[in-house]
Amino acid sequence: MDSVFSSIGLISKIGEPVVTETLARLTAQLAAHGLRVILDDSAATHFSQPSEPVMERARLAAECDLAIVVGGDGTMLNAARSLAEAEVPVLGVNLGRLGFLTDVSPDEMQERLDEVLAGHYEEERRTLIHAMVIRGSETISASDALNDVVIHKWDIARMIEVDTWIDQRFLNSLRADGLIVSTPTGSTAYALSGGGPILDPALEALVLVPICPHTLSNRPIVVSDQVGIDILLHGNDTTRAQITCDGQVNFGLVAGDRVKIHRKPQQLRLIHPKAHDHFDVMRKKLRWAEQP
Repeated sequence: MDSVFSSIGLISKIGEPVVTETLARLTAQLAAHGLRVILDDSAATHFSQPSEPVMERARLAAECDLAIVVGGDGTMLNAARSLAEAEVPVLGVNLGRLGFLTDVSPDEMQERLDEVLAGHYEEERRTLIHAMVIRGSETISASDALNDVVIHKWDIARMIEVDTWIDQRFLNSLRADGLIVSTPTGSTAYALSGGGPILDPALEALVLVPICPHTLSNRPIVVSDQVGIDILLHGNDTTRAQITCDGQVNFGLVAGDRVKIHRKPQQLRLIHPKAHDHFDVMRKKLRWAEQP
């Protein structure tokens, strides 16, 4: 079978035997098609002496024309922040729990992968956001996020106070445990548990969700993803908070810090098998079809 792809990058979670077994099956299947296989550092840990080249993530993204992520949504979130920059298409094999983003199961992997390699797949573009922390006039931290950027309290029993602007227009002051700025992809994650709406992934929108607000009229707000969002942390010398991107990258904040968030120009190119249905995925993952 001829493949529409020639160089495949493999990225995985670390340390589980089922991942090792899945990667072994994947490399054998790809080799049978005569395709070049590249391992990232995490995937390479599953081989005692890998025969495939091993590359750090950014170089792998530049050299492959398809990346396969083996793990759960957390593994995909980690990979997406580097793969989106190169705009390489990504297919997810689900070894996690929910699997909103990694929708190919190990049982159907061989059949679905053959279909994808033959060009029978659907491609979906997912928005990422970019967050910068500005202290004084200096940018001291920056990160992308596929799901969400969360500004949250550091101490256990203290709220934080933030002011928010949308395109330099004042929105509100918020006293709460924190504030979530979520993409449509992240609207089924932390934002959902905070009472936010579920957004269709195709929407060009972001949602701001307060976490346990002191004023109950502070409700989630949906805005265009074309706007710039500025958030100012108030407080004094003892004020401490954190910014967390996708629950994986975090940085400490102090009073006076500003967080600027905007849509990233590049998007994640997410590959699905043919006949992928986002609403069917939601029904199954969120158990909407179950009877009490």
